[in-house]
Amino acid sequence: MSQINPQDEAVELCRDLIRFESVNDGTGRGKGEREAAEYVAGKLAEVGLEPQLFEPARNRTSVVARIEGEDPSRDALLIHAHLDVVPAEPKEWTYDPFAAEVADGAIWGRGAVDMLDMDAMTLAVVRDRLRTGRKPPRDVVLAFVADEEAGGVFGAQWLVEHQPQLFEGCTEAISEVGGFSLSVNDDLRLYMIETAQKGMAWMRLTATGTAGHGSMVNDDNAVTRLCEAVARLGAYEFPIHVTKTVRAFLDEVGDAFGIELDPDDMAGTVATLGPLARIVGATLRGTANPTMLDAGYKHNVIPGRASAMVDGRFLPGFEDAWERELDEALGPDIVREYVHYDIALETDFEGALVEAMAGALKAEDPGARAVPYMLSGGTDAKSFSRLGMRCFGFSPLRLPADLDFSGMFHGVDERVPLDSLKFGVRVLDQFLDRA
Repeated sequence: MSQINPQDEAVELCRDLIRFESVNDGTGRGKGEREAAEYVAGKLAEVGLEPQLFEPARNRTSVVARIEGEDPSRDALLIHAHLDVVPAEPKEWTYDPFAAEVADGAIWGRGAVDMLDMDAMTLAVVRDRLRTGRKPPRDVVLAFVADEEAGGVFGAQWLVEHQPQLFEGCTEAISEVGGFSLSVNDDLRLYMIETAQKGMAWMRLTATGTAGHGSMVNDDNAVTRLCEAVARLGAYEFPIHVTKTVRAFLDEVGDAFGIELDPDDMAGTVATLGPLARIVGATLRGTANPTMLDAGYKHNVIPGRASAMVDGRFLPGFEDAWERELDEALGPDIVREYVHYDIALETDFEGALVEAMAGALKAEDPGARAVPYMLSGGTDAKSFSRLGMRCFGFSPLRLPADLDFSGMFHGVDERVPLDSLKFGVRVLDQFLDRA
């Protein structure tokens, strides 16, 4: 039997996973993750593992397996990745988002970077190590989970609440949105390791007023009151708060690019980072973006109630300040309620695991420098941190300097370069030897 190249296998695994079309639109109407989960479980079983499937809701399926390490007495490592993807509108794409076409040196498709690439890299590395009898130094728990794109209620959150014994001994975890490169020059690339992420506060705003006929004068209109509050919120600029992670990142960026940090103009400093400024800029302050409006039922009836949905995010350590700022922006007579709320995270950029990540990157890219950064969004790390784990974003990719990587997440024409995927396989393999 010919030797399977794990780097080539990762390409095929990633393409297969994209084709399952495991769309999660937040309503439960999509196909769900069942087919993808069964596929992953089969690939793990082929190399001797005993994966378990969990389905708390129809077709919302997660897979968990444990690999025994050389020294099971050591604390275990969790590698988690989600199997669901956000919707995609095919007519907007260059290639069918669920065909997993290979073109221009990349795999194109929904989930190619968020985060079926990490699923594929992890599977390829694990399968190769088990085929060749190479145990990791300590136990490794693998969790391929459902529902991350809708907050993880039927995925990571459910597993933590109902099956915590699966993660016994896990003190550290790695997952998505970290370990990717930012090119400085031909000899230096910063690899951004996620050590922090903003908290999540999805909320409903409600305004009430006096219902009446649309033809009458109405000085107590709920729609008007709501729209005024939404407009104030949309125009409001939350104040800058620089956390330790963001400060460390900006110091590294300043050194690498020769940029002198202006403490009175942090936003201006971040603006020099090009496409990356979209991600990093949002880590300087809290945000609250209106996303949906709902009011009325007939053209000539003034409703007594109007509501808006808002995506709110707050910085670690600044939850209370963000709420005060939010209420200042909204003004009076607006009721807000949280429909989904989750914590912010921040851990130190130090320790043996950080050294293992940095060393593995350096081994495959001599121009690599690992640096900490904060993610403006959120991941399943929020759930797993509740079990006492230090959580990091580490899905290693060496990217072309001109690729708008941040634009790939939930964007049109999402794609992952083949060379980046293969690089990630080599780095993860090195990392497991060091972790």
